[in-house]
Amino acid sequence: MPTFAPGQLKQSMDILTKTISLFFRHRLNDIDLFASHADQIQNRQLKSLLSTARNTEWGKKYDYKSISSYQAFKEHIPLQTYEEIKPFVNRMINGEKNILWPSTVRWYAKSSGTTNDRSKFLPVTKEILKGCHYKGGFDSVALYLRNNPQSRFFAGKGLILGGSHSPSPLNKESHCGDLSAVLLQNLNPLINYIRVPSKKIILMDEWESKIKAIVENTYNKNVNNLSGVPSWMLVLIKAILQKTGKQDLTEVWPDIEVFFHGGISFEPYREQYKSLIPTEKMHYVETYNASEGFFGIQSDLTDQSMLLMLDYGIFYEFIPVNDLESANPTALPLEAVETGKNYAMVITTSGGLWRYLIGDTVRFTSVHPYKFVISGRTKHYINAFGEELMIDNADKALSLTCKETNAVLKEYTVAPLFLLDKAKGRHQWFIEFEQEPSISIAEFTSVLDNHLKELNSDYDAKRYKDISLTIPEVIFAKPGVFYHWLKEKGKLGGQHKIPRLNNDRTHIEELLAINQNLNDK
Repeated sequence: MPTFAPGQLKQSMDILTKTISLFFRHRLNDIDLFASHADQIQNRQLKSLLSTARNTEWGKKYDYKSISSYQAFKEHIPLQTYEEIKPFVNRMINGEKNILWPSTVRWYAKSSGTTNDRSKFLPVTKEILKGCHYKGGFDSVALYLRNNPQSRFFAGKGLILGGSHSPSPLNKESHCGDLSAVLLQNLNPLINYIRVPSKKIILMDEWESKIKAIVENTYNKNVNNLSGVPSWMLVLIKAILQKTGKQDLTEVWPDIEVFFHGGISFEPYREQYKSLIPTEKMHYVETYNASEGFFGIQSDLTDQSMLLMLDYGIFYEFIPVNDLESANPTALPLEAVETGKNYAMVITTSGGLWRYLIGDTVRFTSVHPYKFVISGRTKHYINAFGEELMIDNADKALSLTCKETNAVLKEYTVAPLFLLDKAKGRHQWFIEFEQEPSISIAEFTSVLDNHLKELNSDYDAKRYKDISLTIPEVIFAKPGVFYHWLKEKGKLGGQHKIPRLNNDRTHIEELLAINQNLNDK
């Protein structure tokens, strides 16, 4: 085997990445067409989906053979939630085929969406596995390499921090697991040569043992790219630094250059990552890969919005958020959306989901091409007093407040508190910090309140002279409260998330009780 001097080895690795990058060029040309041919691409997706499923039980029920236009599609098929398709999915899990999709479906992504106890099982067909999820991973790398031509991406290993549950049998016909576990289980073996840790470790069930095993398996490897949920990746990074005794990640992995992140907003964690990876060559790429499909990729490192991926076997519709609660909400095709408005996303996919309300809300920042940010969840916002506070408002306001007050955020949740004697109320913020603010709680609350007013005109209007909404109440959590809460629910690691905003007080009351117990000890 030939040996190389350090300079020669670096040069050969640079050549390797540049050579492999050539294989992405054709795909990048296709993606560039999204800006000018979005309508045609989406119409082809719809036509193909209808044609493929026309002889399924679902296709016959809604007479897919007679549907020749989007208008007819909308008129034939009602909007669906998981509860409405659940009986069909259960039959598929038990081995029946030709129900929602022609083929027998062996894999199901287990998802709760939040930390509630009810699980959903989303079909992972071979078409959505290869033509959507894996295609999204390929495109994420393609777009990143275009944005960073100096990359040495293929000179190192990729660390994937995936789901907390390994695939398990639902019955003799079907298996389920977190989406990341399902994807890893079906991954092309060649990919295993460029990623760490081993499949055995990444699919471990017990989160704390898994973190220890990942640390031992990867701290001495040449890792240069990360993939995972920001909050849980921070846990791993800190464990790596504790193991090695280093101050920042570049001392452990000097070639680290990109973090592909998703699942929750990156904004509250951005400053922590900058301090733990203090190098200008580090990049952050947001992706939107849910159990139901892969929808978006940050296509420009200077723009935090994501490009809507149009040719993944998914047809998109959008419902204005204000219309969601009406008896017959109006769904719009992609061509009808406007920038600056919040929409609930509706998807029709090669995973057998038809006009399915995914539960996320998005706001478009551009329509040539279609680029968007995730603004929240249809069930996770606060509108108790007409303030329409979305998750992206809360994330940005808290991020700005922490930056101005030298605070480092760990986790937070917010819920309304009704002051019945005054016929008004306030928001109660329960926040856990890595580093508490340099000012008092009252001052921190005032800064946060002002940023919320700047970012949300409805909030500002309701706060005017305390008409219906008084200044928020901020409670500083004891260290480890959110971790204890997730552990009690068996929700540590992977894709599990803290519910940021809620219209009811169920989650915050549970957290406050844990906080009180820690105070009493």
